[in-house]
Amino acid sequence: MQTKAFNELFPLFNTANPETLEWLLSVVVEHQYPADRAVLMEDAWGNAVYFIVSGWVKVRRLFGDNVFTLAILGKGDFFGEMAILDESPRSTDVIALTDVKLLSVSAQRFIQTLFKDPQLHHRMLQLMVRRLRQTNVRIQRRHQPPAVKLANTLIGLAENYGQPTSAGIQIFNFPHKDLADITDISVEDTAKIMEKLDSKGWIKIDPEHQILCLSNLKQLTHLASRG
Repeated sequence: MQTKAFNELFPLFNTANPETLEWLLSVVVEHQYPADRAVLMEDAWGNAVYFIVSGWVKVRRLFGDNVFTLAILGKGDFFGEMAILDESPRSTDVIALTDVKLLSVSAQRFIQTLFKDPQLHHRMLQLMVRRLRQTNVRIQRRHQPPAVKLANTLIGLAENYGQPTSAGIQIFNFPHKDLADITDISVEDTAKIMEKLDSKGWIKIDPEHQILCLSNLKQLTHLASRG
């Protein structure tokens, strides 16, 4: 991958200097995983930072035999950065929702990069704070109606990772359990709301290609603003 393409794909590196990008590209390791494969096991956090070149992954928390999806991440995002700074054990793993291509940088080399490039360091802090704010917003929405919360989830995924097309913004057709977990509503409510949104024509689901298209963003945004 060329430095320009790397910079355009990952917002984290928007302010990084060219030397930083060239050095990172010289040390990254490429990974490819099929859907449903574990990308990062709970005992491997802290070894590297991972960057998503293509595909979708979910971060899960493990509670004995139960699992709960904490986040869904797509192309251009990254994970593993917090574990480099916090060495406490993690009962979480990362699973590929689709075929996924990743780049990884070892913890030691990534920390070296942050020290070399203060602009990159500052940019990473900005993105980490943004994630915390998104978590706070999600907590503030906990008393809103399920449909409002789910509309916000879909819009957030589309804004962060969606592919604009003439028919609308396309994202992956996520399992209802994952959408329910990250929205903090029941699977039953998720299924009913998705069916209703589909019947209204606000979303279109293509099960064969596992595509979910937000075909009426205006109406979804109006729904998301209620509550």
